[in-house]
Amino acid sequence: MFWKRKDKKKDEADADGTATATAESEPDTAAESEQPDAEPDTEAAAGSDSAATEDGQGTEADERAGDSAVQRVEIHGELEADGEKYEVVTNTWIVRADDDGVIVIDPGNDAKAVLEAVGEREIYLVACTNGYNTHIAGAVEVAERDEAPIALHPRELRSWRKVHGVEHRPDMQVEGGGTLEVGDLEVEVLATPGTAPGSLSYYIAELGAVFSGDTLLSGRLGTVGEGYIDYTSQLASVGEVLLSLPPDTRVLPDSGEETTVGAESKNFDSWVAGD
Repeated sequence: MFWKRKDKKKDEADADGTATATAESEPDTAAESEQPDAEPDTEAAAGSDSAATEDGQGTEADERAGDSAVQRVEIHGELEADGEKYEVVTNTWIVRADDDGVIVIDPGNDAKAVLEAVGEREIYLVACTNGYNTHIAGAVEVAERDEAPIALHPRELRSWRKVHGVEHRPDMQVEGGGTLEVGDLEVEVLATPGTAPGSLSYYIAELGAVFSGDTLLSGRLGTVGEGYIDYTSQLASVGEVLLSLPPDTRVLPDSGEETTVGAESKNFDSWVAGD
């Protein structure tokens, strides 16, 4: 592992003060995912909303009342899996890292909507929970604005190349067990395989929140298209990793409403039983 410091944008180099972020990266080696680019078909809801529509895609940004630290951007789009097309709504999460900048988690396929929600704040890091297209399609465009690094598990590189080719490559290949220091935050990287071999979750203790991707949704385990990729691994990721966090931890998934660790712990036995 090594520490990597992100510089300010070139056009802000002479401004008074700086906003910097450091991030811890994993070695640039590992196997790659062979899973298709797909996403569960789940509507996201709740929160105080302000809507926008860009290029025919409906997008919606909302901030939980009284919570300026985490902002959600809902992105309406279409995915293709196993020869079928699915209309989906995915969540991109914008996390306040300090007074000047943010982390963007799972930029969807509408980079313009994400950048509009970020506004004048600097993007310190773009963090992806896996390599499905509905998680990473906007990553390069979002990251390029402020020359932010992109974090992705090395096992998701094959999926990444299906979307972005070989020219654009994630700057940081991260696996479970590491910690990213971004602005004022420490972001713990959790390995949560199941929906993809390299699925990750990002836990920020200071915010009492975990960004679970499509591993754990409100009231159910996430699916890819209409089915599970590796149910056993996903169940272990939920039971052994996510549900081991404090019960009041907010679970902020890639689609649907937020939930808590305590609420989902009540459902775990039924998932083990296959109900």
